[in-house]
Amino acid sequence: MDSKTPQKRFRIGSSERVLILLLGDILMAGAALFMALYFWAAGDAWMEFSLEFIVQRPPFWFFMLPVIWVILLVELYDNRRASQPKETLKGIVWAFGINFLIYLVIYFTSTPKSLPRRGVLAFIVCAAVLTLLWRLIYIRLFTSSNLLRRVLIVGAGRAGETIVKVISEQKPSIFNVIGLIDDDPEKLGKQVGGFEVMGNSHSLIKKIQENQISDLILAISGEMKGYMYRAILSAQEMGVTLTPMPKVYEDILGRVPIFLLETEWIVRSFVEKTDTGTLYELARRLLDIIGGLVGIFLMMLCFPLISLAIILESGFPVFFSQERLGRGGQPYKIYKFRTMEKDAEKDGIVRMAEENDERVTKVGWILRKTHLDEFPQFINVLRGEMSLVGPRAERPELVEYFQKEIPFYRARLLVKPGVSGWAQINYGYAGTVNETAVKLEYDLYYIEHRNIIIDISIILRTIGTVLGFKGQ
Repeated sequence: MDSKTPQKRFRIGSSERVLILLLGDILMAGAALFMALYFWAAGDAWMEFSLEFIVQRPPFWFFMLPVIWVILLVELYDNRRASQPKETLKGIVWAFGINFLIYLVIYFTSTPKSLPRRGVLAFIVCAAVLTLLWRLIYIRLFTSSNLLRRVLIVGAGRAGETIVKVISEQKPSIFNVIGLIDDDPEKLGKQVGGFEVMGNSHSLIKKIQENQISDLILAISGEMKGYMYRAILSAQEMGVTLTPMPKVYEDILGRVPIFLLETEWIVRSFVEKTDTGTLYELARRLLDIIGGLVGIFLMMLCFPLISLAIILESGFPVFFSQERLGRGGQPYKIYKFRTMEKDAEKDGIVRMAEENDERVTKVGWILRKTHLDEFPQFINVLRGEMSLVGPRAERPELVEYFQKEIPFYRARLLVKPGVSGWAQINYGYAGTVNETAVKLEYDLYYIEHRNIIIDISIILRTIGTVLGFKGQ
């Protein structure tokens, strides 16, 4: 190998990692199904394990168990969680528990001896064990230092400092950061987040060769000078991968770095990427209609008990309505079950909801934890004012306030607000301007990258949040 050429390193992006995880989980679930059928046949008095047994004995729904298992693992397709043994174990135990609980409910409400208890139990146990083994192998392989990309960060200013902090906080490590490069002579030799500013544009190629650099993260906030531009192009010609700092930030955190973007980004890049096709919009509306009808049905089932609980604790009204801003800043009335005391804003001052808001009633706390208070919003979904997935609908007064404090805040109005969303499943409530800014970063990431697969993933993760009693 040419000593002047950096060593090639196998590059696996975020989407490729998710695909590897999914394929591995499907393979493990398929193996668990086979083992469950074999174990079931071993105790079957009618026929031994054979093709005839597989065709005749199991009901059709039994072969859907691997699909259900993989769906329940949806939280573990987040690359950050997938790289952590503790989070992996929690996710698999949770999937095991939900599977077992659902089966127990079906078992005790069905005709006696009508369900394959042995086969289902064997599948759940085998799926949990095999998936855990596979996930631990994945963690061992894909967090190995031999697979880490060797990175130089070009730019030691605010953007460079931010991305160093983001990368350093990831455990296990996702990059092997060697150092930083900057043309400011005052920064040379100094430490940024524990890493040295080890050179400038004139020494960039030499540093790449000496340290076998595979990637450059471009974190230059201001104008790029001519020699730096040529040095970066030379690095690319050598086979070094160039990635803008915002792209790395988005891949790691699932957020857009709003405080580090140029003003023209909203027109030059963001708006262009948010232009979705007609097919996606039709599929999204169909999903909204189906989800809205299911949501209204569930709301009607829960309505008698919820309304009685609200009335007994704090009286009427049962429902709560409030003006919110929809797509394009159009106002509409949102509907929810009331979770706060009556006249929660009797002084007329608009307040943000807080995580442990003292205005929330005891019944309201339960409704928020289970997200049952959100069910009336399915009326808004069917009316086309909201979608199942999108940014959280906000009040006009707060939108006016936040757009003065937070850059690009009004960009969240480019799409319909949602019952759930990327920000809601990743962050929860925001009680301050800084927390609202973080939620906006998630919202803009969703708007920029949205597609039907992401929408379905968010819906599934929301269901997991509800079943896990993780609401706020």
